[in-house]
Amino acid sequence: HIVPHTHDDVGWLKTVDQYYYGYRNDIQRAGVQYIIDSVIQELMVDPSRRFIYVESAFFWRWWGEQDLTMKENVKELVNQGRLEFISGGWSMNDEAAAHYSAIIDNMAIGIKFLQDEFGECGRPKIGWQIDPFGHSREYANILAKFGFDGLFLGRIDYADKDKRKATQTMEMIWKAGEGGEEGEIFTGVNFNNYSPPPGFCFDTLCTDVIMDNKLLEDYNLDQKLEDFKKYAKQQSDSYASSNIMLTMGEDFNYQDANMWYKNLDKLIKYMNEGKEEHKMNLFYSTPSCYLKAVRDENVKLPTKTDDFFPYASDPHAFWTGYFTSRPALKGMIRKSNSLLQAC
Repeated sequence: HIVPHTHDDVGWLKTVDQYYYGYRNDIQRAGVQYIIDSVIQELMVDPSRRFIYVESAFFWRWWGEQDLTMKENVKELVNQGRLEFISGGWSMNDEAAAHYSAIIDNMAIGIKFLQDEFGECGRPKIGWQIDPFGHSREYANILAKFGFDGLFLGRIDYADKDKRKATQTMEMIWKAGEGGEEGEIFTGVNFNNYSPPPGFCFDTLCTDVIMDNKLLEDYNLDQKLEDFKKYAKQQSDSYASSNIMLTMGEDFNYQDANMWYKNLDKLIKYMNEGKEEHKMNLFYSTPSCYLKAVRDENVKLPTKTDDFFPYASDPHAFWTGYFTSRPALKGMIRKSNSLLQAC
């Protein structure tokens, strides 16, 4: 399952406005309006292509600038499942320091916008928490109560992840709440956080490319296919089903979506020409399609009942300082959310 995606922080090194417009690229080269423009055009070129989008704050701003013709085109992409909204919150919320009422508000405002504009096909059914530093049982419970079908995570403790890879337990049923199945949700841990395989980042921010003309001095197709097969086999060994999901994207990728799709088209074409030999079938997909394929296999999955806290990225590198840092800002947020509830 080839899943094209972009991770667009709603404020990080630049402000939300700077990220949207692509201003202050001396700080970070990122312009979200160009990402969405570019992706929509490439999806309309080829009906086999797919894309997922997560951060409603940016899409809401882009949507308000479009004419009726473009809006109708995008609605058609959504109805066909070629553009799928995942998670759907205003932003990808933190799970440690954020209060549950603020998390619910964050999710509700984004999902309401998507459902109002795109109907049932626009309503997200998959959680996509690929960048928070650790994950709480209560957030999984909230998504389960929202009626979500699944949740995919990017960052879990390195030792936990190593063990799960070795025991094919990267996917599980998270029993996150009380009341039986109502508080349960399928949960998968992404193999490479949310990045593409090494050597397969086909973005303007990367240096990778597939050169498939044998007349060229730097022809690399054969080596690329071998590298991909090795990586796919390595990833497959860590999961219980015969399906694997490859996250083809990174931070603020797809500002020139043609670069990504042109190279992914080649990768899919050449790999599938030899699928009888290497027993791999590549196709554009989404996390929803991947989850359905896993469920269709009726794989027996382990269960989990506790948090994914604390998060350590390496030995002696625990990401826990933010639990108690910036108390004044956290206090202001909590008070502001209380006022919002009262209004």
